Amino acid sequence: MKSCAFTGHRPKSFPWKYDESTLNCMLLKKTLTTQIAALTDRGVTDWLSGMALGVDLWSARIVLELREKNSALKLRCILPCEGQESKWEPLMQKQYRSILEQANEVIYVHKEYHRNCMLERNRYLVDHSSILLAVYNGTRRSGTGATVNYARKMGREIIVIDPITQNITCEGIALL
Repeated sequence: MKSCAFTGHRPKSFPWKYDESTLNCMLLKKTLTTQIAALTDRGVTDWLSGMALGVDLWSARIVLELREKNSALKLRCILPCEGQESKWEPLMQKQYRSILEQANEVIYVHKEYHRNCMLERNRYLVDHSSILLAVYNGTRRSGTGATVNYARKMGREIIVIDPITQNITCEGIALL
């Protein structure tokens, strides 16, 4: 299977914060949908989401929507630890659990939270995929920045969507 992992900033890093009804957020989600569909057309069938707030959850929902028309698509949720969502707002917890129920597979990198479990989850995502689709603003000192840099080190194809302009850049494009 051709595989793609998602990474991206949390809503607090976007100008619109948690307001998904803003034009910029809707445009970003549309660009994300277009990229996921294009990768599906290239033969990507295996999708990995770390299930963090923001980009990870949006991407997982997009894959589930596309899977309704293409049963070959598989969503694997790679969780850093049990209870990742425990401090989120109730509505987000409900969405999170709904996605987990619909996923083809749920993998816990660790049973309990520890200082490096998020980093280890992000590395698992890169290690088990051939492509990284990142919504990334270029901030190096972030989990998304560390994941993009790790993907570069591992020689993965990387597709970056700028969250503000929706410009797309590609690195290390592999022929699928």
